[in-house]
Order: sequence, then C-alpha cells, then structure tokens
Amino acid sequence: MAPAAAVTTEEEEVIVVGAGQSGLAAAACLSLRGVRSLVLERDDCVGSLWRKRAYDRLHLHLAKQYCALPHAPHPDDAPTYLPRDDFARYLDGYAARFAVRTRLRREVRSARYDREAERWEVEAVDLATGQEERYAARFLVVAAGENDERFVPEVPGLEAFPGDVMHAAEYRSAEGMRGKAVLVVGAGNSGMEIAYDLAAAGAVTSVVVRGEVHLVTKEIWNVAMALYPYLPLWIIDKLILLLCAVVFGDTARHGLRRPAMGPFTMKDTTPAYPVFDVGTYAKIKTGEIRVFPAALKSVCGNIVEFADGERHSFDAIVFATGYRSTVRKWLKTEDGLIGNDGMAARRYPEHWKGENGLYCAGMVRRGVYGSGEDAELIASDICKLLRLEGQGDTGKPCHAHHNGS
Repeated sequence: MAPAAAVTTEEEEVIVVGAGQSGLAAAACLSLRGVRSLVLERDDCVGSLWRKRAYDRLHLHLAKQYCALPHAPHPDDAPTYLPRDDFARYLDGYAARFAVRTRLRREVRSARYDREAERWEVEAVDLATGQEERYAARFLVVAAGENDERFVPEVPGLEAFPGDVMHAAEYRSAEGMRGKAVLVVGAGNSGMEIAYDLAAAGAVTSVVVRGEVHLVTKEIWNVAMALYPYLPLWIIDKLILLLCAVVFGDTARHGLRRPAMGPFTMKDTTPAYPVFDVGTYAKIKTGEIRVFPAALKSVCGNIVEFADGERHSFDAIVFATGYRSTVRKWLKTEDGLIGNDGMAARRYPEHWKGENGLYCAGMVRRGVYGSGEDAELIASDICKLLRLEGQGDTGKPCHAHHNGS
C-alpha cells in the first residue's frame, strides 16, 4: 500500500473562520485595504444561519440602516425590516461584490500560534472528501458566531416522547400543526415569534417563560437606537419603559415580568436581548397562548411535568433554547480574547483584539451593526501592522479603496 501523501500547508495573510455576516464583513474590509484573506466555512453556503436555521416568517428586528455591512447600504426601496430571504440574498451579493474568497464545507479542527514561525497554524477538514488541510497565516480572525451548536436541555423521558421534538433551528412554519397542542420552551425572540406563528395557524400553543423579559416593539427600539448617540442609557431606558407601559400595560399580569435593569442598559452591558413583540403578547392576553413559568422536569409519554408540579399533554415540543459557541473546541490559545463560553471574554469596546494577530468579529452579541464595526477595526489594525512590518499582499503599503461602493 502506498504511503499517504503529505499534507501541504497553504500560506495566507489572514484566515477568517466563519462565513456569516461577521466573517464576510471582515474579509470585505480587508479586501478594500488590499489585504488578502481566506474564509473557512463549515457549511455549504455563506450566511447559513439565515438560509438553514431561521423560520420562514423571520424579519430583521432592527431597521435596515442598522443592519447593513460596511460599504454596502441597503437600497432605498428595500423594506425597513428585511425578510429573512432578502437578507440572505444581501449576504450573497456582498460576498460577490467584494470578491470574498471562501472555502466552504471546511471544518476547522485546530488553530494554534507558532511563536517560532510567528504564524497561526490552522488545521481543517474538507467535509466533502474527508481530506485534511493545513493553513498558515500571519493573522487569524474568529468569526464563528454565537449561533453554532444547538442547545437542548436534558429532560428525563424526552427521548420517548411520541410527538415531534425539534430545536428552533429546525422549525420553518406551523404547517400541519393546526389543532395540535404545542409547547415552546424558551421565551427569547425565536421562542416568542414561533409561539405566535403556531397560534396564528391554529395550534393550541403554550410557551415556557422562566425568567424575566423586556417586551418592546420594533418602533420603540428604533427610537432608542436614534437617541443612543445623544443621551445616557438611564434616560433612554426611562423613555422605553414609558412607551412600553403605554403600548403593553403591565406585562407581569400575564406572566412576563420585566427585569429591574432597563432594557437598553441590559442590551448594552449583558448578553440578554429584549424581545420584539410581533403579536405574541396580544395572544397571551386573550389566552390563545398559555404561559408556563416553570421549567420542564420530566416527560412520560406525551405528558410533560413542570418543576412546579403541573402536568399537561402535548403533541409537539419546540426547544427555542439557543445555541452554544464551539470556538473553544478548536482555538488553542489562552490569551484571554475568547472566554470559556466561546464568546468574547472582554466587554465592548475592548473585545475585538487579542495577542499575536488574533482577532474576533461579531463575538460580543451586538448584531449586524456590531459585526460591521468589528470588521472595520480589525481590517484597519491588520493594515497598520502590515504597514509597520513593511509587508502587504503585494509588498506595498495597505491602501483603502472602495470597489465601487
């Protein structure tokens, strides 16, 4: 038997891990400065979150001016709140416009810094062939995002539940659910919107709301976003809560207790997002959607027992329980840039740069706008370092250009 061929190492200036909005933005901003990069993506398309793990009725929660990547604003005739498919097409067009180099179906297995060579050594697998690949790069940008590995809590007996059990990533629509009793576990944006979608389609819908929730509207949040550059957070919070009181009244009466921390302060200083109401609250008030305040304790057949002792039967369960980052499984460094949860360890705005040419983009939970901001900072810093080192893609100083943007 012939010996296996040696795996050659490909040299790159910058390796970007992840072809979501953050990775694409970083690669585009580097390209505009004349810096060559390669994006490695585990899935078979760019922006896979929007194409493969988002329900049909999803629209972006922020207005389009806050959801554009650098150097590519959305057109004037685009909807204020972009539908899922429109944003996915936008990402495709963005990658093409800035000639982002991607290698799809590449799963990164290891990335470590070689101090002697002053390079990042990245090992990946081509999922189509199983072939091992190796790369060496002066800079490494972690842009794998927070929505990576699906998280489903362990519930005794769940494996024997006779009905449909799915994660929100698998949910597309309420087709076939009319008349069925469906339990949605999780009261974030996905859970609350899926609950609305089910109830609107005639499903007998319940939702588990264990924690406190700041319920807002898109319009109220847009007012807050417009005021953010000019007012302190506590004033913005007071205004948001006043408007929410007018629109919603006391949400605690219907099982949705608000946190003590204001919604904008909470979003700015913690990983928690407010919940953008799409009509769910009206259905909660009328009883079309039932709120359960306790966690799932166990499942026996089609009976779900909750931690407070209540027991109810269901035909299907949707876990809108979020995701976990897998970055720590493959990133072999302890420089403090990435925390144990796989997200940025430091708070904004000190979160994006580590040691030895390591960066992270979109890993501090600041949405599309944050992805673009990170990308510009990273590209500018890399360009500056290359200029100081007398390097660059062509040996010339970095330069900014706009590729028609």
